[in-house]
Amino acid sequence: MSARGESEASTRGTLSIGEVLSLLKRDFPDVTISKIRFLETEGLITPARTSSGYRRFSDDDVRRLRDVLTMQRDQYLPLKVIREQLDKDAEDAPAAAGSGMRPEDFRPGAGRVRLTRGELAEMAELNEAYVAELESLGLVWVSPAGHYDQDAVIICQLAARLQQFGFEGRHMRSFRVVADRETGLIEQMATPFAKTTGRERDSKVRSQEAVREIAAVFVQLHAALLRAELIRSGRA
Repeated sequence: MSARGESEASTRGTLSIGEVLSLLKRDFPDVTISKIRFLETEGLITPARTSSGYRRFSDDDVRRLRDVLTMQRDQYLPLKVIREQLDKDAEDAPAAAGSGMRPEDFRPGAGRVRLTRGELAEMAELNEAYVAELESLGLVWVSPAGHYDQDAVIICQLAARLQQFGFEGRHMRSFRVVADRETGLIEQMATPFAKTTGRERDSKVRSQEAVREIAAVFVQLHAALLRAELIRSGRA
C-alpha cells in the first residue's frame, strides 16, 4: 500500500479538528479551535495523530468533548474536576487516584508521527535550540531512521508548559535521572514474570504486561505522593 493509501486508511472514520469544530458549533457557539487544542493540552482529550502530525478525532473523542463543554457550561466545573469525573466514569479507568495513566498507555502505539527537529519544535511551540538541549539531556531522541515520534511531541509540549513557569533545561535533568533509575527497577521487578512459563512467547507477553502494570502504578504513586506533600505543606 502506498503512503497515501496508508494515510487514507488510518484517517477513515475520523474527523479533522475543523470538522469537529463545525459539529460542536451547533450546540456550543463559543467553542474555537484554540479551545479544542487547549483541552487537549490539559489532558481532557487525546486525539490520534497522522504521520504528518495532524489531529484526527474519533466518535469517542467528539463525545468526550461534548461532555467536557456541557459540564463547563451547565455546571461551571473546573477542568481538573471534569477530567477526574470523566476518568472515574470510564469503564477502563483505574480506581486508584493519581495521574490517569493506565497500563495500556505504556503499550507501543501504531501510526506514530515522524517529525524533523524543526517540525517538533513548531508543534511544541519551542525553539529548536531548546529541543536540542532536551535531546542533549536525554529527554527526547530520534528513531534509528532519524525522526522524532509522538512521545517526543508530548515530552516537548510538557517541557514548553514548564518553561512558562521558569523551568530551564538544567531543571529537566532530574526527570531523566528518575526515569533511568525507575526503568531499571521496573525491569528488575518484572523479570520473575518472564520465568513463570516454559513457552518463550508467553513469558515475553507476561513480562511486558507486568512492566506496563508496574509503570502505571509508579506514575499514580508519584502523583499521589506529590499531591499529598503539597497539601501537607500548604502550597496546594
